[in-house]
Amino acid sequence: MASLIGEAVFAICGGDQVSYGACLQQLANERTPGWTRTVSRSLVEVLRLSVTAAWRHGWQPAELARHVGRQLSGTHVSITADMIAAEMHGYAAATVDARWAAQVAAISAASLGATASETAVSGPGGAGSGTWWGTDAEYLGAWRERGLADAGLRGVIADAIETLHVLSHLAVLERLLPLPGTARPTAHERADPADERLLGKIRALLAKAESTEFAEEAEALSARAQELMAKYSIDHALLAAESGHAEEPCGRRIAVDNPYEAPKASLLQTVAQANRCRVIWSKELGLVTVIGFPADLDAVELLFTSLLVQADSAMLRAGAKRDTYGRSRTRAFRQSFLVSYAVRIGERLAEATGHAEQQAAAQQATESAGGKDLVPFLAARHRAVDDAVDAMFGDTLTRSRAVRATDAEGWHSGRVAADMASLHNHAAVPGTASA
Repeated sequence: MASLIGEAVFAICGGDQVSYGACLQQLANERTPGWTRTVSRSLVEVLRLSVTAAWRHGWQPAELARHVGRQLSGTHVSITADMIAAEMHGYAAATVDARWAAQVAAISAASLGATASETAVSGPGGAGSGTWWGTDAEYLGAWRERGLADAGLRGVIADAIETLHVLSHLAVLERLLPLPGTARPTAHERADPADERLLGKIRALLAKAESTEFAEEAEALSARAQELMAKYSIDHALLAAESGHAEEPCGRRIAVDNPYEAPKASLLQTVAQANRCRVIWSKELGLVTVIGFPADLDAVELLFTSLLVQADSAMLRAGAKRDTYGRSRTRAFRQSFLVSYAVRIGERLAEATGHAEQQAAAQQATESAGGKDLVPFLAARHRAVDDAVDAMFGDTLTRSRAVRATDAEGWHSGRVAADMASLHNHAAVPGTASA
């Protein structure tokens, strides 16, 4: 059975549709009593092992489900979500990192199996404990009975093998979280309740800013949220400086998708650089790895998301564009808009960050003798991030060419939008609102 499944995957790799169809036909034909149950058990086992291998290759649950969706369809994502849930049954909750568990919970909605039965398997179990349908041998049959794939059993098997093909050809990523079964309570999981309240308030402000139809209200909400972000990041740096806490840089991957993925990645780099972080873009995967200290990573992720929403809203307000011959130049306009937006945001962030650090250093100097050590401490954090990037990526990094702006109106509009965007606790640049 394993060899037949392997032949089917190999046929997909080689683009051999004839051989692939023959393999599917053999797998779908009930040649002996219990044949379909055996096929189901074998497919689930190899799929689950592929998920386990993906963890060891650096993939996290949300990234894996997203990657399958980029390559295939929602049905394949559902199969992936099922296999992730089944694989996670083998780990006690105390040995799974909280961030990892949150991703598993978030993608559970993609699992069609989650609605197949109200009696979910609970608690840790072995590899044969099954999924929501019961045993591994019942998995394919449950999908077929509910009409969750085209072409009956053959279609179900095809979906499973196509998913297996993608899982068998994953790139190796940097491991950013402890593997399931190996996690131990960390400082990140034992976060200060005050920090959690502050981050919750920031998220609520940004969510409200993104949903309002009034530009003035959105700007006021964003300004308040960004003011809190700046305080959150600098306070953590000051605490580390005063206590000598041995905090280490870590990584976080952020999805950056088309359209206009290059200027979006450029905006993320701009935000990261202003917050003493570095980025590595895996273009073919649509993922950007941000390396920095935890508080700075929080600020980068929240601020990037907010600024991108603001940029998208401004682009949509600008509408479609055409040249003098009536041909569409909307794509050129929007790409140029985002390039210009990122450049101007970078200029403003550099000014705002420098100002905030000067204020913090001056305040520390007046409050304690140790305050004069803040500036060299922040420089040391920069070096620590650089060292972490070198240790994680070594000599594998290559520089990409900067994305070009080709539309003058788009460049001007992007710069105006960047001037109007709220950064930290700084207001919009005077005189630009009517530009």
